[in-house]
This record gives sequence, structure tokens and C-alpha cells, in this order.
Amino acid sequence: MNQIVLNEQEVRKDLFPFTRNRSVVDLRVGILTLREKWNRFGYDVKIVDSSVPGSIPANIIPTSSVIHAIDNLTLLNSKLIDDAKSVKHPWEIYQLNGDCIRNDFSQITEHRNSEAISPTNQVINSANVFIEKGAKVEYAILNALTGPIYIGKNAEVMEGSMIRGPFALGEGSVVKMGTKIYGATIGPYSIVGGEIKNSILFGFSNKAHDGYLGDSVIGEWCNLGAGTSNSNLKNNAAEVEVWNDHSRKFESAGTKCGLLMGDYSRSAINTTFNTGTVVGISCNVFGSGLTPKFIPDFSWGYNPFTKYRFETALRDIANWKKLKNQSVDDIEITTLQHIFEETKTNIE
Repeated sequence: MNQIVLNEQEVRKDLFPFTRNRSVVDLRVGILTLREKWNRFGYDVKIVDSSVPGSIPANIIPTSSVIHAIDNLTLLNSKLIDDAKSVKHPWEIYQLNGDCIRNDFSQITEHRNSEAISPTNQVINSANVFIEKGAKVEYAILNALTGPIYIGKNAEVMEGSMIRGPFALGEGSVVKMGTKIYGATIGPYSIVGGEIKNSILFGFSNKAHDGYLGDSVIGEWCNLGAGTSNSNLKNNAAEVEVWNDHSRKFESAGTKCGLLMGDYSRSAINTTFNTGTVVGISCNVFGSGLTPKFIPDFSWGYNPFTKYRFETALRDIANWKKLKNQSVDDIEITTLQHIFEETKTNIE
């Protein structure tokens, strides 16, 4: 396998909260993470924190054209780097997700045959539907006219679900009965229900009940309580301002942006997330009325904010991981401790 050197020093800072505890290349955009995309093209990733000769920005999305440029030694041309699609801000994860699903679908399914689609389903454009071994899909509506539909290994789509592509369901994940989804990536070992539009769950997260999730990105090990919904469009249809924790100011994300939630965070039942809300790492979100636009790392509630005790937060994370037969490892503990100690908030 060839090696590609990726520099994330300059591109990581504006992708809060999702690069708070992970490398840029471990962001999921489409079916696969950026790292998995590079691997599928035959490249092993080496991450550096400074610009070194031969390195390229870590937020570039590898595609066939990018790989062709690398193989022909033209990617280092600055114009080509500028022309390549890349993830510069967290809201671009969902904005680019549909095209990335299409690209990943072509890569993953090339020269392969889908498992048989059960005749109990109503399928539109079946050639654009791919079901992996062990997946279960019964009595669902699958419309792949607007984009491909990918159902991962051992995943399940329960009866009465309505899915419009582009859509990807990760390994071991579940779409519950009567769910409505149009344009989304559900990462591995997640559970979803209700209504979901143009959103991504990275993996091991739950939005298992009724409520709306739109134009949003949810990290790993998150849980949205029953009835939780987000706004993704302002009442005056003006541009949505989103908090950038690096620049310490709000920036425009366009006219639509919902919820951007970091890993290990959770919301209470019937939580109502404001348009363009950013939630940090390991937050327990509960309170009255619309949420604030920014909820810092390790927040315990809002109105007023208090701070999660680290030992309590770690215990709660461990409990949630047990529900999926996982445990907290030493690297996670060290990373979370570092984030907890460096969090600059006024909620002490």
C-alpha cells in the first residue's frame, strides 16, 4: 500500500467539535470516513501537524480524480488542491454528504452483487440499491431515484420505514418502524427513528424516537432523547450563524443548519435545539425553552450552565458504552481528561 502524508495543522481548528478528539481523516462524510476512503484507493495515511514537503491538507476528500492527480504527481499544484472538494467547516459535512455517498457507493459496490431484495419491499430504481450480507429489510419503501441506497452488513430496516436516497446505513445499525429518512448517513451500530433529513450520525449513536433531525451532524456515542427536535431554518429565512470555537465568533453556515453535536453528548426528552446549535464533547443537555446556540464541553444542563464532574461524566460514558457491549479505553480517558482540563468556559 502506498503512503499519503496529510497535514491537519491548519484545517483541524475550524472543525470543532468533531476534531476535538479525533483526526480530520476520521470524519465520516458519505458512507466512509476520509481515512477509509484513502485506504480503499490503496493509500495508507500518515498524519503530520505541520506543513512538510509532499504533504497535502488532511481535509481533502479523496476521489478518483484526486487519486489520478496524485498518481501523476500533479496534486501538489496549488490550483488542483484548491479545486478538490474539502471539508473546511463542520456544516460542510452534511452539505457534501450526498455526493460522497454517491462516490463511496460506486467504490464499494463495483464488481459486486447485492444480496436479494425481499419482495415485501416497494423499491424504485433497484439497480441503485445495495444490501450487504446479513442485512434485513422488510416491508419498507426504498426510493433510489434521487441517489443510491446502501444497507450495511447485519443492519436492519424495520417495517413501514420510508427511505429516499442518497442514504447509507452502517454495519449493525437499525432503522426503527415507520421512520422517514431522506438523504442521510447512519454510521455503524446506531439506532434511528422519527424523521431525518440530510444528516449524519458518525456511529454508535441513537436518535431512536420521534422528533426531527435536519441538516445536522451527530458525533459518536450520542443519544437524543425521545421527542428531541432541531430547527434548521430561521423563521425569517436569514442566514444561520454558527459558533466557531477557534475564532471565538459566529460564522455564516448558509440558510440551513441544524445541530452539530460532539461525541459523548446527550439530550433529555423533548429537547428543542435552536437553529445552528453547537454542542461540545460530553454534554448532558437539559433545560427549559430553546437551547443556547453554543453549549461548551462538559456542560451539565443550561439555564443555568453548570459543569459535569469528570468522574461522573466518565461513569456515564462507560454506562452508555456497555449498552453496545463496548468499554472506555485508556486513550479515551486520557483524551477526555485533557479536554476537560483545557475547556475554557465560564461554567465552573
